[in-house]
Amino acid sequence: MRLRSVFFLPILLGAACGAIAVVQARPAPRVEPVETALQKRGLAFARQRCSACHAIDAGVSPRPEAPSFETIINTPGLTAETLDPWLRDSHNFPEIMNFTVAPGEIEALAAYMLTLRNSDYRPPIQ
Repeated sequence: MRLRSVFFLPILLGAACGAIAVVQARPAPRVEPVETALQKRGLAFARQRCSACHAIDAGVSPRPEAPSFETIINTPGLTAETLDPWLRDSHNFPEIMNFTVAPGEIEALAAYMLTLRNSDYRPPIQ
């Protein structure tokens, strides 16, 4: 009986270590920055109304002249307080962006955009 234990113990330990290694090798689950209902509503609005022109997260916008949300929210001097009026007035130009964002959507959009604020942000090189 003792011989069997000595023989199987290394196998059991190896199997246990292998199982632990498999668990440790899995990547950590991605945590979405969007947590509140308001932020989720803003993201949904951005996907529906903004994503044809703007990158609504980190990345390059589909239209080169449209800044990404990441670039917008990390603009020096832009604050949560100045974001609301900026969004209210940002799309009332007749040439390309002739639509307005409703006040309730501005609040949701701003809440989402603020999740993209990053103190380490560096503007893309153009």
